[in-house]
Amino acid sequence: SAVASPAAATAATSGALSANGGPGGARSEGRRRWQSASPSSPHDETSFEYLYPTRTEMPVISRTLASEAAAAVAPDSTDAAKKPRLDDRFDDSGSMSEADRSRFLEVERAQIGTSLDPVMRVAPKVPSFIPPNVPVSALSVPTTEISTLPNGVRVASQETYGQVCTVGVLANAGSRYETDGVNVGVNHLTELLAFRSTAEFPTGAEIAERMDEMGGATFASSSREQMLYCVDILRPNADAAMDILAETVLRPRIEEWEVEDAKKVVEFQTMDMMPEVRMGEGLQVAAYGKLDESGGESQQLGKPHFCPLEELSKMSAQTVRDFRSSHLLIPSEMVICGAGISHSELVDLATQHFSDVSEGNPNEAPDGGARTVDSKYTGGEYRMEVKTLDEFTRVAMAFEVGGWHSSDLVPTCVLQTLLGGGSSFSAGGPGEGMYSRLY
Repeated sequence: SAVASPAAATAATSGALSANGGPGGARSEGRRRWQSASPSSPHDETSFEYLYPTRTEMPVISRTLASEAAAAVAPDSTDAAKKPRLDDRFDDSGSMSEADRSRFLEVERAQIGTSLDPVMRVAPKVPSFIPPNVPVSALSVPTTEISTLPNGVRVASQETYGQVCTVGVLANAGSRYETDGVNVGVNHLTELLAFRSTAEFPTGAEIAERMDEMGGATFASSSREQMLYCVDILRPNADAAMDILAETVLRPRIEEWEVEDAKKVVEFQTMDMMPEVRMGEGLQVAAYGKLDESGGESQQLGKPHFCPLEELSKMSAQTVRDFRSSHLLIPSEMVICGAGISHSELVDLATQHFSDVSEGNPNEAPDGGARTVDSKYTGGEYRMEVKTLDEFTRVAMAFEVGGWHSSDLVPTCVLQTLLGGGSSFSAGGPGEGMYSRLY
């Protein structure tokens, strides 16, 4: 084995350089890290010179033969009578008598409990929340079931016959409902403030700890048109998870310090934002530009999804609360959705936690105007100059197509696949998943 300790030896460095005719010689002959100065004594550690002049002292080299290492740990062959090793609890050496083994077993039983905690024992009967173990042929094909609560909240679910369920709240609220010069970027902050302090849970850390105990996870996402709060949870804990979900949707505290923390997250996200994401934002802004070239309000679908840094100073806890009450908490614009949970159970949970949400006018904005205004495709150009790590320039083109209800939806999706499914190959390896050469 060779051990190099970094310290210092300018003399050794200069010696290596002079021996090889200067720095150029050291690089031309230095294919090996060490070079023997005396071919007749290759194992003399004083005869080796370091060819790479980056250290400041000669390394200390120690050598041990395999036979010497084996002899150092070999058992004493002169000891005819083997003595039991008290640290050899598994008797790998085969030196323990039956009496010794029995004694060790009794000691282990006294020190280590072998009975399971009652909560860990296998129940005599299968719990009721576990679906019956039946053949696939006996199961009905999963279908989406939809119900509507008296206050207008819709409940949609689909059974998956699994042990993990996903439950979420989807609201028809997004950055399209922001107002220029007032709260642009508040939708982004609202997403970042999900699963923070609530009336029942003083801190977001308590929510995270509770979810960890139940074997679940939380996440939230937003867009220009929707806001999603979601939990993944083990099936028997769906009730407790729904309580956390309702708390973060209906009763968040939204403290000023939480908003300030969210602002810092926005700054970090902006710094790390990939050029492709910025380009996608630019396409949306250019596609739905302002109808009044002299100024005026931006079209709803042309408003930014991410909070611009220059708008952070206008954000406050009250700004977030006002946006939530005006656009997020409208029962007829909310859907409680679940997968891996029975529809009857999800309806019961939704009734328990969301039936008291008061009805509002989904088509009326806080200023009395229309809440949702159709956006007109204008087309245009959007340019952004920003430094990138690879110093590449990105260019993208977009064209107007029909929406989700268009008869051309499926052909458009097929065309997108034919043109190329993304900006890089899939994880299957080079060429795997590549549908075209337009990558």
